Amino acid sequence: MAFHEIRFPTNLSFGALGGPERQTEVVTLANGFEERNTPWEHSRRRYDAGMGLRSLDDVDALIAFFEARRGQLHAFRWKDWADFRSCKPSQTVSALDQRIGVGDGVSRAFKLSKLYQSGEASYRRPIAKAVAGTVLVALAHDPKVDGLEFGVDIDTGVVTFVSPPDIGVIVTAGFEFDVPVRFDTDRIHTSMASFKAGEVPNVPVVEVRL
Repeated sequence: MAFHEIRFPTNLSFGALGGPERQTEVVTLANGFEERNTPWEHSRRRYDAGMGLRSLDDVDALIAFFEARRGQLHAFRWKDWADFRSCKPSQTVSALDQRIGVGDGVSRAFKLSKLYQSGEASYRRPIAKAVAGTVLVALAHDPKVDGLEFGVDIDTGVVTFVSPPDIGVIVTAGFEFDVPVRFDTDRIHTSMASFKAGEVPNVPVVEVRL
């Protein structure tokens, strides 16, 4: 098993259905009240790649990608068109989008993450697969220069500064990112006749933990 640093064709993922899922254990007590708990700290995303197919050439591209990944064996990158930026979909990525840490005068490495907030509740999602050339970083609102003052590992989502940020300095970042996924099946059923009639194959894709 390996991770292939290649992105699923974006023209095919554009029409895919999917999004985050959670696992919640619900126990109903004798008095009718509930107890709810979850073993998952982070959500997991699922998609149907088959919904993005629009032509027979798309089917051919899907099969080629599937075969090269050996079905479920190798994971890969996926662009979630509904959620692939550190900012809102209508905005432009900025170095001030997400707070990723606070300087302590010693640490040089900081992990990319994205905050989801509704009211007083929030969830911070770790970002592992940044998109090359999109990561912007700032210290205390002062933008830094990639390759000169910091570097970013797009395969792990870790930003490393040449010099550790001073104590109390807010570290922020903006970026685009992919979701690490694999096919959730070892078979793809296609029929040219049914595809021309408007029926598309079911091609499940599921997020993997890294």
